[in-house]
Amino acid sequence: MSNSKLAALGTGAIIGIGAVILIIIMIISGISWNNTTVTKQEAVQSQWANVESSYQRRSDLIPNVVATAKQYAQFEQETLTSVIEARSKATSINVDASNITAEQIQQFSQAQGAVSSGLGRLLATYENYPDLKANENFKELINELERTENRINVERNRYNGIVQEYNLQIKKFPGSLYASILGFDESPYFQADEGAQNAPQVDNLFNN
Repeated sequence: MSNSKLAALGTGAIIGIGAVILIIIMIISGISWNNTTVTKQEAVQSQWANVESSYQRRSDLIPNVVATAKQYAQFEQETLTSVIEARSKATSINVDASNITAEQIQQFSQAQGAVSSGLGRLLATYENYPDLKANENFKELINELERTENRINVERNRYNGIVQEYNLQIKKFPGSLYASILGFDESPYFQADEGAQNAPQVDNLFNN
C-alpha cells in the first residue's frame, strides 16, 4: 500500500475519531442541558403554584370580609354580590401548571382582575360606615387582605423572573437547538390584567 493511501486512511481515521468524540461531547452536553432545563421548568411550575396559593389566600378571606360587611352595610348588597360572584368565577378557572399557556394565564388574570376591582369598590363604600371601620375583626381582616395583596405581587414578580430564566435557557444557542429536538416550549409571562395589577388600596383605610 502506497504512502498516499496510508496517509489517506490515517486522515480518514482521525476524522472518524474526531466525529465520534464530537458526537459524544454533544450527547453529554445535551444530557447536562436537558437536566438543567428540566430543573428550571419545574421551578416555573412550582412558582406558579405559589402564585395560585397567594390568590387562593385572598379568595379565602373574601367570605369573612363580606360577612362582616353585611352586618353594617345593608345598603351595599349589589357591591357585596358582585365581589362574591367575581370570586366564584375566579376560583372556577384552573391553570394546568404542567402545560401553562398564555390563554390560560390571560383568563386567570382577567378573573382575578375582576375580584380586585370588586374589592376596590367594596372598600370604597366602607368610608360611609364608621361603625364598620371601628370593628376590630374587620380591621384585622383588612390588614390580612393587605398582606395578601403584597404577597400576590411578590409571587407574580418571582414567577416572571423564573420564567425569564427558563425562556433564556431554551432560546440561547445551543439551547435553542436542544429545545427543538427535545420538545421544550417557551413559558408565558404573567401579564396582569389592569384590575389584577392594581391591588385594592387598603393601607390608608383606617388612617382618616
